[in-house]
Amino acid sequence: MIISIASGKGGTGKTTVAVNLALSLKDAQYMDCDVEEPNGHLFLKPQIEDSISVGIPVPEVDKSRCTYCGECVRVCEFNAIVVIKQKVLIFPELCHGCGGCSYICPVGAIEEVEREIGIIEKGKAGNIEFVHGILNVGEPMAPPLIRTEKRFINNHKTVIIDSSPGTSCPVVQAVKGSDFCLLVTEPTPFGLNDLKLAVEMVRKLGIPLGLLINCSDIGDRKVWQYCETEKIPILLEIPADRRIAEAYSRGIPLLEELPENKKRFQELYYEIEKEGRRRENEATDCNQW
Repeated sequence: MIISIASGKGGTGKTTVAVNLALSLKDAQYMDCDVEEPNGHLFLKPQIEDSISVGIPVPEVDKSRCTYCGECVRVCEFNAIVVIKQKVLIFPELCHGCGGCSYICPVGAIEEVEREIGIIEKGKAGNIEFVHGILNVGEPMAPPLIRTEKRFINNHKTVIIDSSPGTSCPVVQAVKGSDFCLLVTEPTPFGLNDLKLAVEMVRKLGIPLGLLINCSDIGDRKVWQYCETEKIPILLEIPADRRIAEAYSRGIPLLEELPENKKRFQELYYEIEKEGRRRENEATDCNQW
């Protein structure tokens, strides 16, 4: 089962939930897809065993063959190539590596060369199989790195995907293909606003979802009202606890500092599993009709 952990708003405790859910299971794979700012390793402290460079193909122009016809410019939707008189300018940071320019070039003047955008590290943290991606500083192309990272999903384990916050392309890439998405929020106006965006994104992806409310004893009750209206199951509530915040600031997982919470995270997993099965059965019934 692949469970993605996401949140519309940053700072809601998404990584805390992802790390501790992985720690509560016997045989999990933790995959940090928040490649712009991965921090799951700070808590799990994995032993890194392998590092893989990830790149995307970018165009390189053979000036001796180029006729400056501009076909490559016309096919590029991202303005990564510009032709000015007898000069071709390439902006690798804008290139999405689609290969359209080399395909369309009538004289074969463009070949693709690889440009590194980041690395993927794999290792072990106790019984947990650990994978995270690290995007190069200043690199805007997170989705290709996440896409490559997800090729290392181990389907024999329960996979916990820690995504970045928000609803942008990197989050969609991380969440896409999951069996269930657990959204983490807090009961504040900002939390509710961003939760609505996240719910809309996950529903468009057709993924069953549930909610975990962190710091559940602050703010107001509007998140509960929204969930009732939208029929979103609330699978766990975690009250604000100074001990959790102090452990987080020291890089100590919640279950290590307060092990009595392990059962709650195990029950959360069972609820996710149950909810996933229920949605699957509903979809099957609909298809049969």
